[in-house]
Amino acid sequence: MLELSGKTAIVTGASTGIGFGIAQALSTAGCRVTLCSRTPQTLQAAVLRLGQPSDRVHAVQADVSREDDVRRLFQETADRFGEVEILVNNAGAFDGGPVDELPMAAWETVIGACLTGSFLCTKEAFRAMKPRGRGRILNIGSISAQRPRLNSAAYTAAKFGVQGLTQATALEGRQWGICVSCLHPGNVFVERRENSGLKSDEEPMMPVSAIVQAAMTMLTLPDHVNFLEAIVLPNEQLYVGRG
Repeated sequence: MLELSGKTAIVTGASTGIGFGIAQALSTAGCRVTLCSRTPQTLQAAVLRLGQPSDRVHAVQADVSREDDVRRLFQETADRFGEVEILVNNAGAFDGGPVDELPMAAWETVIGACLTGSFLCTKEAFRAMKPRGRGRILNIGSISAQRPRLNSAAYTAAKFGVQGLTQATALEGRQWGICVSCLHPGNVFVERRENSGLKSDEEPMMPVSAIVQAAMTMLTLPDHVNFLEAIVLPNEQLYVGRG
């Protein structure tokens, strides 16, 4: 397994849930980690939960669907820790409903957070990683990229896009020593699922730690090896043939 100590990492959507879990694992492994989120309150709370000094952990409030914000995120990280070597594109949003009733604003929010954000961060990461001849990018997809739920046109389209972006940039990154991969989680019991009242949140769940373990496996492979794609889900969750 690759030694991560001293490497610089950025995790988007890092204030809660899967993003926080991965940021915590990277920090424990010795990485210098920038946590990114749109929400300043939860972002600062996440930094406090990590309990690491400022020369190990940094927080940047940013909206990854905005190019200026993404450029600032990467510049602040480079100024504090050096150029990024690991990027985890975890930021996302969900909004749904019948496609003929879905507001344009909801579509743009979901596509912006899930897909445009992954593109913009990958773009900046490539600029930093190419001169070094190495780097690793992990996109957090969803099993919805392959088996959509009813009334989830925006989210499903966004996650299909993340899967396609992964494959296109994995191909493009080869000659530069950049590995790009995608982790597709099934149902994960994150904070927003607590007492949500949604029927989907009554389905079988797995803990955040299960996804973190899978993510760290993908992130700690040798530089010349890429774990291109993985699906991790509760064994009892409907997946094959779901609709």
